[in-house]
Amino acid sequence: MRTRKMPYSHFTLKSVEKKFNLQETVHNLFPTVEKLDPSAWLQQALEKGSHLALKTEKARSEMIIAPILLEMLDRNHHAITLFSGETLDVDNTQELNGECDFIFSKSGPTYTIQAPIFALVEAKQHIIESSLGQCVAQMVGARLFNQMENQPLETIFGGVSSGEVWQFLKLEQQTIVIDDRRYFLDNLELLLGVLQKIIDVYL
Repeated sequence: MRTRKMPYSHFTLKSVEKKFNLQETVHNLFPTVEKLDPSAWLQQALEKGSHLALKTEKARSEMIIAPILLEMLDRNHHAITLFSGETLDVDNTQELNGECDFIFSKSGPTYTIQAPIFALVEAKQHIIESSLGQCVAQMVGARLFNQMENQPLETIFGGVSSGEVWQFLKLEQQTIVIDDRRYFLDNLELLLGVLQKIIDVYL
């Protein structure tokens, strides 16, 4: 019998937790964060983007999310790699396949995904909750990918962003932890500090 494919985006938070036997908890993932000043380049990029009509997910991705993630690459001297729109087909039988909006990989510049550590999903219709399931599914896929590549990692982070609002998650063993606070573009220094906190786990 032919296995039916289901991309990550079809998962809801409830369905992904049930399928992979995950326990959900909510608490502060980052009780202490050192704020980081954005570079002049990032400030200019976001300012230019703010003058455009960011009505679509693609526009928000290109004008807000991508510059912030590129800033983190530069800050960390490209010790990590950013992939955008890459396919992460891990296990079709478990419905872990499909395109990922953004993935950070624990490696220097490469053409292929090596060891995914952080998956970021663009919030559908500006609604963070609607994309949490997709994000968790990609985190599960990333963990399995690492195991298959003999690069097991205990912790996988994830995030959902509308551009203006960011929500972070962490997967450890069978527990998915959802941060009890959200981060906003108008406090960019704190948002950059959280992203750096995630990257520091792997450096």
